[in-house]
Amino acid sequence: MNLSSLLSFSWRMLRRDARGGELRLLAAALVVAVAALTAVGFFTDRVRQALERESHQLLGADLLLVSDQPWPATFADEARAGGLQVAETWTFPSMVSHGDAADMRLQLAEVKAVSAAYPLRGSLRVAPALNVPDAAAEGIPASGEIWIDERLASALAARVGDQLSVGQSSLRVAAVLTLEPDRGINFFSVAPRLLMNLTDLPATGLLQVGSRVGYRLLVAGDAALVKRYQLDIETRLQRGQRMEDAQNGRPEIRTALDRAQKFLGLSALLTVVLAAVAVALAARRYVQRHLDPCAVMRCLGATQRLLLHLYLGQFAVLGLLAAGAGCGIGYLAHFALHAWLAPLLATSLPPPGGLPVVQGVAVGLLLLFGFAVPPLLQLKKVSTLRVLRGELGSPQAGLLGGYLLGFVALAALMFWIAGEVALGAYVVGAFTVALAVFSLIARLAIRLAAAARGGAGRSGGIGWRYGLASLERRASASVVQIVALALGFMALMLLTVIRGDLLEAWQKAVPPDAPNRFVVNIQPEQVAPVRAVLAAGALFPELAPMVRGRLIRINGAKVSAADYSDDRAQRLIEREFNLSMRADLPEGNSVSGGRWFSAADLAADGQDAQVKAGANDEAAASLEEGLARTLGLAVGDRIDFAVAGETVAMRVVGLRHVDWDTMRVNFFVLTPPAALQGYPASWITSFHLPTEKAELITQLLADFPNLTVIDVAAILRQLTSIMDQVAQAVQFIFLFTLAAGVIVLYAALASAAQERRYELAVMRALGARREQLRRALLAEFAAVGALAGLIASLGAIAIGQFLAREAFNFTVAINFWLPLAAIVCCATLVTAAGWFAASRLLLTAPLETLRAGSA
Repeated sequence: MNLSSLLSFSWRMLRRDARGGELRLLAAALVVAVAALTAVGFFTDRVRQALERESHQLLGADLLLVSDQPWPATFADEARAGGLQVAETWTFPSMVSHGDAADMRLQLAEVKAVSAAYPLRGSLRVAPALNVPDAAAEGIPASGEIWIDERLASALAARVGDQLSVGQSSLRVAAVLTLEPDRGINFFSVAPRLLMNLTDLPATGLLQVGSRVGYRLLVAGDAALVKRYQLDIETRLQRGQRMEDAQNGRPEIRTALDRAQKFLGLSALLTVVLAAVAVALAARRYVQRHLDPCAVMRCLGATQRLLLHLYLGQFAVLGLLAAGAGCGIGYLAHFALHAWLAPLLATSLPPPGGLPVVQGVAVGLLLLFGFAVPPLLQLKKVSTLRVLRGELGSPQAGLLGGYLLGFVALAALMFWIAGEVALGAYVVGAFTVALAVFSLIARLAIRLAAAARGGAGRSGGIGWRYGLASLERRASASVVQIVALALGFMALMLLTVIRGDLLEAWQKAVPPDAPNRFVVNIQPEQVAPVRAVLAAGALFPELAPMVRGRLIRINGAKVSAADYSDDRAQRLIEREFNLSMRADLPEGNSVSGGRWFSAADLAADGQDAQVKAGANDEAAASLEEGLARTLGLAVGDRIDFAVAGETVAMRVVGLRHVDWDTMRVNFFVLTPPAALQGYPASWITSFHLPTEKAELITQLLADFPNLTVIDVAAILRQLTSIMDQVAQAVQFIFLFTLAAGVIVLYAALASAAQERRYELAVMRALGARREQLRRALLAEFAAVGALAGLIASLGAIAIGQFLAREAFNFTVAINFWLPLAAIVCCATLVTAAGWFAASRLLLTAPLETLRAGSA
């Protein structure tokens, strides 16, 4: 048979099976699976693009060029010539004054001079006065005007309309600055902010030789053009010049984006798992119903090769049609989802790319040929004797190997969709283990059920005894059914209950009462008075000492930025560390390696602990695990810090996991109190300041003008907004994945009902009453559902805990009520759905069923 004839015959077979309902369940499983995945893919693609764009707002641009020297004009000119927008900012510290003579107030401020186009992404927000609602600003301060933040306004007792002296210029306060999109978080160099027009800067006379100025060139535009520009100038950067983008510019935003992408990736991966289960079940039923037609075709002279080609051709056409239909439905569905979700996201979403279509078609074909072809290959081996002996089923030799090949293809596909090795490995590994464990538990449970049936005698009733006997009689089929239902239920639980726990834990990572004010530069003699002022306002934060030190040697070898290729490692080596001392483990910290300080560490004499160059004694040190990983440090390593011109030697005795999301004061390096005694130290604290106590900051700065109070409330609002947007997106995306789960359940229950069709007809022909068979079916379905629910709940709890700890880096409380609720709900659902699918079988005349055969 030539190719055209083969395709023509395969097409006629496909049309016939479609009219007869043979392929409806398989096609429905495939279409819904692809539709769910592409709907997730299209919307995920748009959400990811939007999140990237939102993250650009926290840079103020798509690309940020940072330097300690003015940028040559060629950099800006080349960007404009390449079709990009350009803005620039100059940032430096300067004293600012308000008032005259005895009433004059002075404050060190961080002056930021910006060009007319600033910011290129996001927007500035200003308020007409202190402690009143803010709004998006239009443009930047006009020439001769400045905007000051609430800290500077409080420190100088300045109001909108007042004149402030900035260098040699007097500028009018036009608004209170409440938010800069690119402010970022830098707890130890951020002073109160003053925003001015770049054109006013020369008149101030503030910039002299040796002035410490940070020069930033902001670039924005089409992503491809930005990337081209970035690659073009990357090799031309000199020492002191660097580039920042959404991926490396803000660690706090990277964390939010990483978690968002993991949540969205998890939904797509679970959709793939559900699709695989649904297609495998539907294909299994399809093959069982085509055993007799294949046997007849073999009797009429069809070869095994011809049968294989016919069915492969039929499935190829089916796969392309189903994948195309699924992609179309998914594309339309994602528009409906976007229309529903857009107001919640509070931002427009860019159009989707074409990758979801490629993934959808790949998913459809791989799922079909990975999980439908293995049983399909058995059709060519159907014996011609089946025409005479209908009890002969399909041969099973090589079926396991075929499914294994399909699973490998599915695993590769899941890694591709996940976009990262870790998340793909977690999900593939978890479901592989779940498949093996579920099969073992299901088989043992069936054995125990058979024993319970035998021990129960007649007390259990004929329905109970027959239902459990049916499970044992078809042990292999029952295991397949229970495992399929358990996988489906587990995925649904992960998408509903566990997903809710994960989202809640993520959102609680930054609690509503998280510290929103940091106070730094507290001098030792000010510790007690500052505590008293805060206590008067019913605030009792912990004050921590802070000593500045630069890492100079690791295990006796000098270190420099050139020793590391990682950007973060280079920045850490070049900067001064903020070392702190304490005896107890801080809240939000946990020991992840080594140990915490021992009694001997804490009892060490302060003078002995201050190890000078050439001495042998060492102080104990506890490092944050991320810092240790970045710098390649481990427990037992010796590290030397230069502190106030002297060398302090330390031995790493432990590593700590730090929950940075709490916004508490945390340190990379901690030592016992004696280790750094006698060295110059300042103190730092953080606390949550309610809005109604805003005047407390004014009093604190009035009493202690040297303090720097850092307001991170605006930054927390931005991070919370991003998390809320992602949470809403994830919740609606999971609705599409639930559709794939419904197909799994229907496919499993419909397959089970069809397997019982012939058996029920025989029992009725032998005199069994419908009521007896009804009770037996209900008992069997209830047992299957309860067992699947129990297994699924335990698996969902285990995988949820694993994902929370390994993928998302936070803890989730265990829902101990979930197994009981799952048993009841799953047993009820399976019983109801199974009865709906099987009840009509009891209404069919036994003779009609027996004549139709057992397939």
